[in-house]
Amino acid sequence: METSSLRSKILENVVRKSNLKQKIFDNTFSAFSLLKETLFEMASEMDDELDGKLDRRVRLEYRDRGKFETQLQVAGDLLIFQMHTDIFRFDGNHLVWQTPYVQNDRENAYCGVINIYNFLSDSFKFNRNADEGYLIGRIFINKDRCYFAEGKGQTSKRVMQFGSSELDRDALVAILEAAINFSLNFDLLMPPYEENKRVTVDQFNTKMDNSKFVTGKRLGYEFDVDDI
Repeated sequence: METSSLRSKILENVVRKSNLKQKIFDNTFSAFSLLKETLFEMASEMDDELDGKLDRRVRLEYRDRGKFETQLQVAGDLLIFQMHTDIFRFDGNHLVWQTPYVQNDRENAYCGVINIYNFLSDSFKFNRNADEGYLIGRIFINKDRCYFAEGKGQTSKRVMQFGSSELDRDALVAILEAAINFSLNFDLLMPPYEENKRVTVDQFNTKMDNSKFVTGKRLGYEFDVDDI
């Protein structure tokens, strides 16, 4: 049977996009592996520098949670780094489309992403499953291993610099230090009185289930993405 012109286009598109997305996935996975190595080294270095200066109950600990997730606990904060397994293209309104790098090759706008979340470490320690965490940063990696970062305190590689360099260990150190610094200065605020003036009997009867009481650093307040 003769292949139609539409069928040929479909097959061509399958080959092109599949190869593109697989390459981006491989680059993102490689970058995430390097992130884990870098984070482990940073945690070890900081732990040595803090030796004898912290209460023994205060923890600085790196945890590898599998192929697509790793964690760093710094005192009362928990940073979770998660690689998404899918590949994304930016929407038409995103600033990335204004960069010469993407304008020269639209395929450069396809990226893998590594998300950075900030939680309270007690939320996991006491199984407070309803507690809120916050997305404080994202790292985008494309087919050329070029990257940019967006999020709270992230200034090392803005979107308009996309395409100027590849992601390496030094770049990751800057991104990780910015995320750690932001989380340490992102203090837990007392929720507004109006948010907590009513509780149920069930919340108190289930004494051991701390998840009945929701906690988050900005619970009851706006969490603005003002520097993204």
